[in-house]
Amino acid sequence: MEKQDLLYEGKSKTVYATNNPELLIVAYQEEKGAVNNRVSNEVMRMLERKGVPTHLVRQLSDRETVVRRVRMIPLEIIVRNVVAGTLSTLIGQPEGTRLRSPVLEYRYKAAALGNPMINRFHVFALELCTPEILEEIDRLAFRINKILRQLLLEADIRLIDCKLEFGCLPDGTVVLADEISPDTSRLWDAKTGRKLGKDRFRRDLSDTTEAYQEILDRLGRIHCE
Repeated sequence: MEKQDLLYEGKSKTVYATNNPELLIVAYQEEKGAVNNRVSNEVMRMLERKGVPTHLVRQLSDRETVVRRVRMIPLEIIVRNVVAGTLSTLIGQPEGTRLRSPVLEYRYKAAALGNPMINRFHVFALELCTPEILEEIDRLAFRINKILRQLLLEADIRLIDCKLEFGCLPDGTVVLADEISPDTSRLWDAKTGRKLGKDRFRRDLSDTTEAYQEILDRLGRIHCE
């Protein structure tokens, strides 16, 4: 497969067109990015085995992955199981408080605006997607959360919250896209509460790459069992 024009360049990864118009190559940067790539791919493969559609095609190397080209929906879906981060300030509850049921937050994917939180009325008024697509996104987000909470607990990891992004295939199928990795998830050790996911770099904790690698190693162990 031939890598062609650069389509997107972010802080942690770049996206390239290929000689196949239906496929893209995602390239992650630095050592931490290489671990994110492998974790994201492992998680997506686990989800696909449970019937969740994703954009994943195959991993080319530690840092590069082939994905299907999708029309990205400009929403970030935050799924929260435990109070942490901005939610603690928003609702005045201490970090670590368990929520009675998972909470979905919609964020408008607009970096210049700081990706603000919006509600479903904003989604439809801005024509970000149709009600039918948002309903499917909600369904998939809750299903992904349920599957991941169970799988991660097998690896002694608590899924506190995670960011999900979705896109549409040419036939209209909604699929999980972008990445689902330690950079996009708040993950705590189930026994000690030690922070393993995005808290490590957001709060300038040490050994971020090592913590991410530990997540990958734990996922590998439960996959082999």
